[in-house]
Amino acid sequence: MQNEVWLRPLVWMDYRLAVLFTVFIPLILLIWAFVQKAEAIQRLLTIYWRVSSLLAITVYLLIAALPVGYISGTIARILIPIALWFWIDLNEEIDDRPPGALKLTFNSWRWAMTVYCVLGAIASIPFLSCAFTGGAATNPFCAILREPPLLFREYFHPNSTPQFLGFLGIVGLIFYFVCLSYFVLFKLGKQGRSALPQ
Repeated sequence: MQNEVWLRPLVWMDYRLAVLFTVFIPLILLIWAFVQKAEAIQRLLTIYWRVSSLLAITVYLLIAALPVGYISGTIARILIPIALWFWIDLNEEIDDRPPGALKLTFNSWRWAMTVYCVLGAIASIPFLSCAFTGGAATNPFCAILREPPLLFREYFHPNSTPQFLGFLGIVGLIFYFVCLSYFVLFKLGKQGRSALPQ
């Protein structure tokens, strides 16, 4: 019970930071990059949105208390920093841009996201046990991580059952896994660390 008292505010703070860092700021940056025709930043943010969609999938999985949701959230926090720094050609193009507000803001966000995701991945390690213990839906410790997704459901899907939303999450996870597998097995060997085909 004592653990729940101090853990709950941290979980809610994490979700608020996630909305800010993973949704609002990159959306603003993407619009800004389109306006300024900053193609390298546009491409990197497009890759970011594809990779970070695993966080949205995780929300739907946790609404239904599916154990895989506790794992996918941690994996998302590992994949996002990799996606932000992996591409040599995009990194070079962004570095070669003349100094400006967009470049400074984008790089600041990229470093902040990296730190946030690394710390978040470390903090989520204790919750991984929820994926392997029965009754995660009723376990008070595991239930704390589900509170924000359940509030999300109340706001955006009040007429949908958790089971249906969990089904959408599973479909999304399968599609995500297929796309990621295709990239790793087929495209990565040809492209290497180039975001554009050679």
